[in-house]
Amino acid sequence: MVVDVRELTVGVLGGTGAQGKGLAIRWAQAGLRVLIGSRSADRAADVAEEIATTSGGSVLGRSNVDCAAEADVVLAALPWEAHADTLRELRSELSGKIVVDCVNPLGFDAKGPYALPVEEGSAAQQAEALLPDSRVTAAFHHVSAVTLADTDVSHVDLDVLVLGDDREATDLVRSLADVIPGVRGIYGGRLRNAHQVEALTANVIAINRRYKAHAGIRVTDV
Repeated sequence: MVVDVRELTVGVLGGTGAQGKGLAIRWAQAGLRVLIGSRSADRAADVAEEIATTSGGSVLGRSNVDCAAEADVVLAALPWEAHADTLRELRSELSGKIVVDCVNPLGFDAKGPYALPVEEGSAAQQAEALLPDSRVTAAFHHVSAVTLADTDVSHVDLDVLVLGDDREATDLVRSLADVIPGVRGIYGGRLRNAHQVEALTANVIAINRRYKAHAGIRVTDV
């Protein structure tokens, strides 16, 4: 069954952070109803009002629990250190739903960014282990929060790699990417391959620092 993503409510856990806010702005601009989730419902409401003003769309703030329960599809844009605990607490609310994990487990030192080891293999695989009743995918790892938040940028030059083992779920997440002008959702393989996609973010950050850019990824010949 083909689903028009504009008919869905998208929840953004960690929606008060830069990446979550940027995607929320673009989805609201595209006509999706967006919920911003946070540990603090008041903080979520403040950020949602800000995003609604910026995007001109429908954006509401919720606690993480209410965001997960109310949304049709949920983006996990959480800090890595809060990833496991937050998802574990939301297992019931996320049951049966498509969960899009965009978390990059990275460390930073004097030499720059680097990928952190994850016992399950990747953040997405950790989410899959914590949410056995959800349809977990991985996507939106390499988006520039600065570019997304800049509404003067009408065309975002970016491909989004979407990984997962559920074809219907990955197709829907690809559609979430496609509603952003200039962005394409590209199937990037099974969820077991999420580690190298998450780790590649360290390289993208290094590129951005060296060239003072907001680089993204393009896949050729597709």
